Amino acid sequence: MEPLLTQKKHTPNITNAKRIVVKIGSALLVNEQTGTIRYQWLEKLADDIADLKKQGKELLIVSSGAIAVGSQHLKINSRILKLEEKQAAAATGQIRLAHAYETALARHSITVAQILLSPEDTEERRRHLNARATLTTLLNFGVVPIINENDTVTTKEIRFGDNDRLGARVAQMISADTLILLSDVDGLYERDPKKDKTAKHIANVERITPAINAMAGVAGTNYSSGGMVTKLAAAKIATNAGCQMAILAGNRMNPLTSLIQGAKCTWFQASSTPRGARKSWIASAISSNGSIFLDEGAMEALYSGRSILPAGILSISGTFKRGDLVTVHSANGEEVAKGLVAYSATDAGMIQGHKSKEIESILGYRGRDELIHRDDLVLNE
Repeated sequence: MEPLLTQKKHTPNITNAKRIVVKIGSALLVNEQTGTIRYQWLEKLADDIADLKKQGKELLIVSSGAIAVGSQHLKINSRILKLEEKQAAAATGQIRLAHAYETALARHSITVAQILLSPEDTEERRRHLNARATLTTLLNFGVVPIINENDTVTTKEIRFGDNDRLGARVAQMISADTLILLSDVDGLYERDPKKDKTAKHIANVERITPAINAMAGVAGTNYSSGGMVTKLAAAKIATNAGCQMAILAGNRMNPLTSLIQGAKCTWFQASSTPRGARKSWIASAISSNGSIFLDEGAMEALYSGRSILPAGILSISGTFKRGDLVTVHSANGEEVAKGLVAYSATDAGMIQGHKSKEIESILGYRGRDELIHRDDLVLNE
């Protein structure tokens, strides 16, 4: 029988992580009794973030708490809000949360940016690419994005725990290698530890199986409602995207430092690397929206691991939009690769055969230098 759990010597950690998404639960950031932000805790978290950035790591924060903070400011009971009241609370709370993060990280001369995402931003292809490009650019500038679901305009009920999945979708979108869920629990247990003190803590999950899912219980219990059920859903998204994930009790000072020092938590192992997962998805895609044909020089660049530039394009066919999957062919028509194209068919036709520095003068805007970047390109076997 294949083992469900492993206690490997090389348990995943963040020592070698390069791009980290940290999801912060509302109960950690906001005092549930007063609805006020826990500024001392946030300052210690900011110290952790600064230390990790000094090590060359990129960090993104997915933060809950806007509704709780906004409700306190509007003097309404956050537990019995109508949908429109939740949206109003989120609108006022988001400003206060962003300011709190800005103040805490300004002590380390770190700039923050607020990003509000809806599910469509992570799932619809072109919106996904736009959000990915924005987040990547912010990271390149050394900014720490503070991300939340766009609760102010959602058309369905705001469910507690959604930010677990949002954190995983963000990690998937920007090819993060590590997702950390800071929570009020220190990981996965065989059974609800609040009901059974003898329940065994699971330190390392190699693969999420039905038996692992069963450990989360059923929605509606203290252990699972907005908790372990959504965290396991997040783990599936993250690990399938090549991102390892940790569930860590964050109700201590300097929680990220404690993780580095070996604090009790549950690690979920990634099934591959983020780049490998992305390449695998491209390779397994069945339907293509068009084709691109390369000259001899572009073919040589392709086989040497480089990107496809407009200058090497002989012709294109099909009707595709930016971000669509296309097949790549040699001059004689042989299919040699698949990739995600950075320009629509119309724009690609206008810039084919031209050097990248000419793109802006031809199209009237500055796009990518590559028609298909090597990270979005997979050679046929």
